[in-house]
Amino acid sequence: MAHHQKTDVLMTASRTLAEQITSFLRPAGRWLTIFGASVLLVAFLLASPMVLGEYAQQILSQAFFFAIAAITVDLLWGYTGVLTFGQSAFFGIGVYTVAIALAYYVDGALATAGMIFAAMVGAALVGAAVGWLSFWDRASPIYVAIVTLALPVVFTQIILSGGAYTGSSSGLPIPVPFLSITEWYYIAGGLLLLVAIGAYVFVSSDAGRVLVAIRENEERCRYLGLNTSRLKIRLMTACSAIAALAGASYVLFSSVAAHSYGDFVFGTELVVWTALGGRGTLIGPILGTVGVNYVSALLGGNLPFIWLLFVGFAFVLVVVYLPQGLVPAIGQGLSMLVRPIRQLLNRGWNAAAAGAQPGAWAAGAAVALSSAADALGQRRGVIGVPDEAPVLELHDVGMQYGSLVALHGVSLKAYRGEVVGIIGPNGAGKTTLLRCIADGRERSTGEVLINGHRIDRLPPQRCVAFGVSRKFQTPNVFDALTVLDCLRVARSYRKPTSPWRRSRTVELPEPALEAVEVSGLTTMLNERAGHLSHGAKQALELAMVLAQEPTVLLLDEPTAGLTRDERAAIGSVLTELAQSHRLCILLIEHDLDFVREISTRLVVLHMGKVLLDGPLSEIADSDLIRSIYVGGTA
Repeated sequence: MAHHQKTDVLMTASRTLAEQITSFLRPAGRWLTIFGASVLLVAFLLASPMVLGEYAQQILSQAFFFAIAAITVDLLWGYTGVLTFGQSAFFGIGVYTVAIALAYYVDGALATAGMIFAAMVGAALVGAAVGWLSFWDRASPIYVAIVTLALPVVFTQIILSGGAYTGSSSGLPIPVPFLSITEWYYIAGGLLLLVAIGAYVFVSSDAGRVLVAIRENEERCRYLGLNTSRLKIRLMTACSAIAALAGASYVLFSSVAAHSYGDFVFGTELVVWTALGGRGTLIGPILGTVGVNYVSALLGGNLPFIWLLFVGFAFVLVVVYLPQGLVPAIGQGLSMLVRPIRQLLNRGWNAAAAGAQPGAWAAGAAVALSSAADALGQRRGVIGVPDEAPVLELHDVGMQYGSLVALHGVSLKAYRGEVVGIIGPNGAGKTTLLRCIADGRERSTGEVLINGHRIDRLPPQRCVAFGVSRKFQTPNVFDALTVLDCLRVARSYRKPTSPWRRSRTVELPEPALEAVEVSGLTTMLNERAGHLSHGAKQALELAMVLAQEPTVLLLDEPTAGLTRDERAAIGSVLTELAQSHRLCILLIEHDLDFVREISTRLVVLHMGKVLLDGPLSEIADSDLIRSIYVGGTA
């Protein structure tokens, strides 16, 4: 007996040590990877001139500067979903700011550095203006394409109309300090390495996950309280400054400023290089830019037209057959080859790290969530007794789409602790009613108050601040992110994300934690949301909206497509939310049995009007409900 106890103690101690090592290495692994990759790249950069001639170094130096601008395209297009053709204009702003200053006004290294900074500031201001024009609330995605298409054209016309002052079409030569080709190769490569490392740290951070969430589902982000327009404007501003830095550095290398460095053709080439290499990868745009420019220099002189035809043909093939680019396709192929080896190597480590508790990392995250939830216990109220003050009020709310009247004169009040079941046939206006509550711009007439605040014509991200959260009719999650990342993005409204740190846990309020635990998502925190079952996605979206700590929860058919056990689990969660956590829940559901089980009150909506509104016991078996659903005379 004593021997078994001693063995158990030793096994427990070893497993605890393994878990501690795992928890230490996981956050540090990202920085160790960055450091190791940086050392290898610096060593390669320093050693490569030994095998490269001056001509190759010159071509690669130019490609390195161009690749910096391509990285900004990838940040906007690959990670955020904003297709831009205007990064060449910001590159050109950097080129001509420094060129004009050195040609006419300043001299010396310190003054040159000051002008590079001024170019970045100027480009950032222009980028902020472009972002404001492109990303204003409810703007169509086509706006940014139109604005950024026009930007290089405007820039080119300004340069060409400048005459001798800007060099017009002939270019503007400038005096530059003499540096050898190898020195410029080191400068260009080092600058590209710094920008690439900074971009990687950013996109792999919590803030970078928010960018991917915007790309995947911007509407969901807005209903989670995120001001996506502001985030995209800030990103456009930063990318504009980085592109200007590349342009300002490049003109010192080339010693001639030409309008072609800011025109539409160059902007399109940046997009093509990014698409060929692989958007959303960072390494793809770099390899695409360097590869195309280097091979162009080798073959362009002898086969100029055939080479351009080849590039165009390759671009079409990649867009059609490899829409994510070459790097992701190569990565998937290599992953399939090394997957058996990786699984074999990881089997022993995983057994040691998770032997005590299956899914040690997931369990650790769940423990962190529980500790964060304890502080919210004081928000609980008395079970089953609604508060006197309504948390939701609707006065004569109406919504009209042209000649179609979706809602007409809807008035109701809802209180904490209530589960208000909204029922009615298809086309009754139920989903439209939830939209009017969650988005102040949706209704045509009437007034909506949440916790005493009028939402007026405010967008959904502003309405979240008043305490309303909405779950959509179909599961609305971020397919490219893991379950943990989805929860972290949902929580970022309450806890701002870091632009350089990647969290391994997320602090959730108690209601959201209960939804995660009851649905079994604690064992799937590292799974991509796109790989989850329909029921798991429903539960994940519910946990995401609960992470906002709402007082008014809007649910549109939360049990659609779920099994009986999943419906029962969701029903228990909703009952607990209303009774113990005092949430006001508005529930749209076609399953009347489910509505009867959890609702305390029913609202019957038909043809955009409220026909009945009262306690469940009085309305559930009404003849009017039967006539609405099966026909007949009311």
